[in-house]
Amino acid sequence: MKLKYLLTLLAGGACAFAAPAQVRTDDAAARSIDQEYPSLFELYKHIHTHPELSLHEKETAARIAEELRKAGLEVTTGVGGNGVVGVLRNGPGPTVLLRTELDALPVKEETGLPYASTATTRNDDGMEVPVMHACGHDVHMTVFVGTARLLKQMQSQWQGTLVMIGQPAEELGDGARDMLKDGLYQRFPRPDYCLALHCTPDQPAGTVGWTEGPANANVDSVDITIRGVGGHGAFPQDTKDPIVLAAETVLALQTIVSRELKPGTPAVVTVGSIHGGTKHNIIPDEVKLQLTIRSYSDEVRLQTIAAIQRITRGLGLAAGVPEDRMPVVRVLENDSTPVMVNDPALTRRVTGVFRSVFGDAHVFHKDPVMGGEDFGQLGRTEAKVPTCMFWLGTISVESKMESLRTGKPLPSLHSSLFAPLPEPSIKTGIRAMTAAFLELAGKK
Repeated sequence: MKLKYLLTLLAGGACAFAAPAQVRTDDAAARSIDQEYPSLFELYKHIHTHPELSLHEKETAARIAEELRKAGLEVTTGVGGNGVVGVLRNGPGPTVLLRTELDALPVKEETGLPYASTATTRNDDGMEVPVMHACGHDVHMTVFVGTARLLKQMQSQWQGTLVMIGQPAEELGDGARDMLKDGLYQRFPRPDYCLALHCTPDQPAGTVGWTEGPANANVDSVDITIRGVGGHGAFPQDTKDPIVLAAETVLALQTIVSRELKPGTPAVVTVGSIHGGTKHNIIPDEVKLQLTIRSYSDEVRLQTIAAIQRITRGLGLAAGVPEDRMPVVRVLENDSTPVMVNDPALTRRVTGVFRSVFGDAHVFHKDPVMGGEDFGQLGRTEAKVPTCMFWLGTISVESKMESLRTGKPLPSLHSSLFAPLPEPSIKTGIRAMTAAFLELAGKK
């Protein structure tokens, strides 16, 4: 990606990015977006300064519901927890679902923005934590509301049904699953297509991006309890030391990706936590490991889990651990998020519209990432609804060029320093989502 940008800059000069993709000034949609933007910016600042954690998005959900009602949609709240569903019927035609997230993260904002979040709250463990929209969900919600307003205004240019959902608990991977369990596809019009967007912190505002096929990974949390036989640290011969066994396990797990998967197969096995023991001279009875594993296919996911189970048991046998003290491997199924797949045909169709609206220079390809995204749940039901999530650039051209020049990384998503540019990011997001919707539901 860096080389591509450098070549573009060399070929076209600095002006290649001097004017991020602005929609045409003679475009009626662009004029409507410009008219709506002042109130949308105020909405963005309000959402940014009032973030709420996953499963606690009560006030955020109420505000989004209010905005959808004002835009002319039929609104239902309390779907799958704090979920919001808005419906706008406009005659026969496709049903297209647009989704935004509602939740924020336990991060202390350090952007220095005049509207920076200073919010704190108690998390589910009773701890006082700061709260910030460090993943761009505030941008997503603002684009979502702006798109609702615009599609209502443009109702004569499309036909079908618009379904808009405000989804809670995306950061936990629970929200889409909970809304589906609460009858999202039974209580409301079942979509023919599902669309969403996500901020990206490494592309200029005014650009949009695409990924075809797997775009975000399977995410699984795995708990391993390495059990042994504890005793005095001075007499290790009388014990089966789980700390040594845990150390061997951590190293052995690293061979799964490098030696058990076909070379080039994307996967991650990370041990993020290891805890065991209480004192210098005591060999404990057990050590606990916490893992995250990532993959892009169900087959690789199952192969990786099976390898973890086999390796931990094999090391236990090699260490002479009694059968009733063998390691315990537990996959936290309720914390799992499946791979998010952008339907190839739908993605190509949407990307073609973006090229027409913004021009090729402002539509970029983005490689799949190992982060999780539960939007993919909406396409994994029996209905197999095609899904597509596209990327929205959010940083200044200057910061992008400076990063390329110096090699200094830009603040990532979930960073306390992530500060998306509201303009033109919000305007571009509305125009892109509106154009994608009209491609699917517009009158032919």
